[in-house]
Amino acid sequence: MNAILAVAIKEFQDGLRNRWLISITLIFAVLSLGLSYYGSVASGQLGTASLSSTIASLSSLAVFLIPLIALLLAYDSFVGEQEAGTLLLLLTYPISHTQLLLGKFVGQGAIMALATSLGFGSAALLLASQSDASAVLQSFGLFIATAILLGLCFISIAYVISLSVSEKSKAAGLALMLWFFFVLVFDLALLAVLVGIEEGLSQQQLVQLMMLNPADLFRLVNLASLDTKDINGVLAVAINSSMSAGSLFSLLLAWVFAPLSLAALIFNRKTL
Repeated sequence: MNAILAVAIKEFQDGLRNRWLISITLIFAVLSLGLSYYGSVASGQLGTASLSSTIASLSSLAVFLIPLIALLLAYDSFVGEQEAGTLLLLLTYPISHTQLLLGKFVGQGAIMALATSLGFGSAALLLASQSDASAVLQSFGLFIATAILLGLCFISIAYVISLSVSEKSKAAGLALMLWFFFVLVFDLALLAVLVGIEEGLSQQQLVQLMMLNPADLFRLVNLASLDTKDINGVLAVAINSSMSAGSLFSLLLAWVFAPLSLAALIFNRKTL
């Protein structure tokens, strides 16, 4: 446990030195405050948008930004150290492969979690000061928790990439391809299936397919309790799913640990 904590502290300090924490927090804060305050401009009004519209807009924004930032944060965690020759040095210390992996995960996960909480929390404070604070804190609490899980999920996926290749350039390319697939291609393919199949997909089948994408799970969890007039696209079909928010949350949590377990398996079998 001490070894994991030591690696986690080192990774967190590296994130501070590289300005990752400050940069991510500022990006999330500026965009979330902008959407919260100027979200009603399209309707001819200036001021804070409704809670439902704000969460829907932030969910659409976060599903693009968080996976990309998480992948960029972690894609070179192992292949970068291997190229620099420091990975072998780290493993000469009394630390196992799994402890090193978990330490990096805790440290980089803490950066994502803190930046997400501070960045999106600023929008929550703005809305809470001008509307029902309890409703705002409840909705934003779920949103921030699932946003953190989404970031952790793609950090885990980035570890799988980083441990599966031998060059940083390949890891970067694979990371961008996976981001493009999960946030754009998957939903377009799903929409094509909905339109292309004559009988169409049942609501249950659609939700089951969306479970294969953590980005869609993130949006389903956050938008399930909102007014459907703020939601469009494939999600509008699946939003009234019979699955509870707790079940969807558990599935999103499974998306964090499944790639992390795969990364641990690859790392333990990897020849350096």
